[in-house]
Amino acid sequence: MPRATLCLELPEQVWVSTLSKQYPDAEFTVLAAMPTGETGVGLVEITADDIKPIVTTVDRYDSVVSVTVLEAQADRALVQFETTEPLLIRSLSEAGVPLELPITIVDGEVTLELTASREKLSELGTLLDQFGIPFELLSITRSIDTQSLLTEAQYDLLETAIERGYYDTPRTCTLTELADAVGLAKSTTSEKLHRAEEKVVKEFVSSGDRDLE
Repeated sequence: MPRATLCLELPEQVWVSTLSKQYPDAEFTVLAAMPTGETGVGLVEITADDIKPIVTTVDRYDSVVSVTVLEAQADRALVQFETTEPLLIRSLSEAGVPLELPITIVDGEVTLELTASREKLSELGTLLDQFGIPFELLSITRSIDTQSLLTEAQYDLLETAIERGYYDTPRTCTLTELADAVGLAKSTTSEKLHRAEEKVVKEFVSSGDRDLE
């Protein structure tokens, strides 16, 4: 399953975007969030050198329906809120991409780690464009479950090869030394290693998940 890292610039109608730009040194960490019909409810932890002016500003935004300060200290506050502009949650929900929390918003920007199919990620990219949320794809990778892809013997051989430095640059373990370590003939070790490598490389290349289209 592809795993993407996106950096989003939240639009101004999202209250936390405007507020975080007003206080660029503060951190807004969303601990929980969910859509509720036309609105969205969330729980955010705000940290800053002086928390009081930030907390007292939250309920001044038209898009904020309600605010409850659950806990407040000099440099930290836990706030529950309801907003009429849950654009990020709505985008992810409509694309069928789960939001992995917590996420931290600083100066109007947030970095997301998302795990979804290529089709879902592409759909999310389209929805973000529609909602006017600029984003940059920082990376996309595909995890390979080598333990299910390989036989137990192949996995153990690759693991031993890695541990002994067979794949290091420069190589610190020769094929002969690896064969001695696993108790196999050099030719047998070479063949088994090649078959295991072939499976891993083909699985990696066949994923084809490079970017959001």
